Amino acid sequence: MLNFTSVLKNKIDITVNIQNFNNNFITANLHEIQHLASIIKEKAQVYLVIGVGGSFLGARAVIDALTPYFRSYNGVEVLYAGNNMSGAYLKQLLAYLDTKDIYVNVISKSGSTMEPALAFRVMKDYMEKRYGQTARERIFVTTDAEKGILKQIADKEGYRQFVVPSDIGGRYSVFTPVGLLPIAVAGIDIEAFVRGGRQAELDFASETNSAIDYACTRYALYQQGYSVEILASFEPRLNKLHEWWKQLFGESEGKEHKGLYPSTVNYSTDLHAIGQFIQDGSRIMFETLIHFEDIDGDVDIPFSLDDIDGLNYLSGHSMNDINAISKDGVALAHEAGGVPVIRIGLPKLDAYHVGYLMMFFMKACVFSASLLEVNPFDQPGVEAYKKKMLELLKRNVVKVHV
Repeated sequence: MLNFTSVLKNKIDITVNIQNFNNNFITANLHEIQHLASIIKEKAQVYLVIGVGGSFLGARAVIDALTPYFRSYNGVEVLYAGNNMSGAYLKQLLAYLDTKDIYVNVISKSGSTMEPALAFRVMKDYMEKRYGQTARERIFVTTDAEKGILKQIADKEGYRQFVVPSDIGGRYSVFTPVGLLPIAVAGIDIEAFVRGGRQAELDFASETNSAIDYACTRYALYQQGYSVEILASFEPRLNKLHEWWKQLFGESEGKEHKGLYPSTVNYSTDLHAIGQFIQDGSRIMFETLIHFEDIDGDVDIPFSLDDIDGLNYLSGHSMNDINAISKDGVALAHEAGGVPVIRIGLPKLDAYHVGYLMMFFMKACVFSASLLEVNPFDQPGVEAYKKKMLELLKRNVVKVHV
């Protein structure tokens, strides 16, 4: 199912206590989600997801990975807000939405995170002015089952609610309604996605498995002085999956002055941007290369009579063939240059295998954090910046009004 190749030549004696980390990250009523998604697809052109961090990155990672690059939106276009505080972005979004029928899904466990809270305040006002009393039928809330500001608003307004499980943080929530509802609206097979995740849960529940191997390899390299992990792939549609991975590991492990710095590249584009540094720069990094063997859509290289560009030797092959060979060449060059390369391969870029890969990374992240002896489920540093930002905002607002 998943082909994992470690860079370690010798077995490293690392014990991972998995007894307390067999969490079930899959919590959702698929039938309810699929039914609602079918209604939305009949009645809307745009589905707006309001959230930041894990509240939108998981869904966007899956949607971007599994939809065409140049999709014609005969169905529902999934857009995002609340993941930044740009007034220009929000103004242009509102102008774009004016000609579309829309639904809004605001996602936040507490409702107090600044970016989505501000975006929702603006969108709530917009929806009420545009749709009147029926606005409440077009707004869905995904939040805590019992507490929080967003829960209070949803109860007061009568919005349809979905639950963010209290024991699952945002970066681990893609297999809950947080991720599954937007993914289903985008037309992706969430049953296959969840099947992949469930199979991965089974495969990585034993005391010896690839998720633990990956965690141990990362930790061993970290102990050897490597401080940066680069996640790399050769398919542009995986860029948002990279962003999700970056948050998953960065927010789970970066505590107590510990942890690898997670960085990402997309080849071959980034070979012409920072490839020189990776090949010959400071030896502070190792590379984790993910690759899907079968990707829908390909173009054959044609034969040319004049062969002025000298590429006839590639005719008869496809772009995906060349991309795969380039992947191997890059890995060999980086290894020769002193960059350890971990390889993760999957058979096909589809909903099942993306679900499998994301569960693999979540399980590995929990194991990896346990090796560092940090809590993989909290984010005290994020709370620190939120507190300081709120203090400054309140102070400046008071000054302006005075």
